[in-house]
Amino acid sequence: MGLFEKLYTLIIFVAVMMGISIGQVELIRANADNFIVPLLVAMLYITFLQIPIEEIKKAFKNMKFTYTAAIINFVWTPVLAWLLALLFLSDNPALYLGFMMLMVTPCTDWYLIFTGIAKGNVALATAILPLNLVLQVTLLPIYLLVFGGTTGVIEFSLLIKSILITLFLPFILAFLTKIVLRNKQQFRDYLISHLSMLPIVLLSLAIVAMFATQGQLLLDHLDLMWQITVPILLFFIINFVVGQKVGQFMKFPYKDRASLNLTILARNSPIALAIAMTAFPNQPLIALTLVIGPLLELPILALITQLLLFTNEKK
Repeated sequence: MGLFEKLYTLIIFVAVMMGISIGQVELIRANADNFIVPLLVAMLYITFLQIPIEEIKKAFKNMKFTYTAAIINFVWTPVLAWLLALLFLSDNPALYLGFMMLMVTPCTDWYLIFTGIAKGNVALATAILPLNLVLQVTLLPIYLLVFGGTTGVIEFSLLIKSILITLFLPFILAFLTKIVLRNKQQFRDYLISHLSMLPIVLLSLAIVAMFATQGQLLLDHLDLMWQITVPILLFFIINFVVGQKVGQFMKFPYKDRASLNLTILARNSPIALAIAMTAFPNQPLIALTLVIGPLLELPILALITQLLLFTNEKK
């Protein structure tokens, strides 16, 4: 786990504070939003470049794990998130939508790190990663329409446009880059290894720009942070129990059960945040939810890895 990954929560927090601070300057506040989309497209291009999309077939070698994880991530989890959103956030459409965006996008990066720490099956978790990415990119507009269409926040045409620009454009560019470099494996590995820390840097810069533009409005709504914290914590608690019970029912060994737990718990806040900042530029509270998410998620995942190790040692 690199230094940037270890300090991810702190980096995001510093980026938020920096954006709010420099946003006090009128010239910066008026122009910062021009940098958000280019930074996010560059971030996701590099992120997609590092994901082995061509190895998606490997996930199907363990069909039992694959369909179990997919059903929990893309059927059960959206329903759970919707119920929690209705219960705690129905009076605030922006927080409701931000929470839904966060919870329906499974993680495609740092959950592997925590899987390794928990002594889970990292190879199996890696194999299912491309499937998670493809499904969430495909299903996200559907989830937002089904679960968020009544919030009054979504402009569907703007949502589709932002997804095409922010997700599919970097995805296609990364795919074309891989084709160009398919016979240059050594150079490709060198390139990817030297770009690995850039997504966090680019995301942080995008967050700085976003909070420079909308920071004051967020400061006026600090009380809402507590409102979003409760359903986020409940999501992790409930899905941890679900993962354990389902893993035991499916008779998964500890390594596979740990991988299942972390696959269904970790969320893809960078992709969700990228969509939110482009699709809903005038709804900063949606982005606020997606910033609070990783601030809570990373310490929780660290705690869960230790809990998994402890429960395994007790057996």
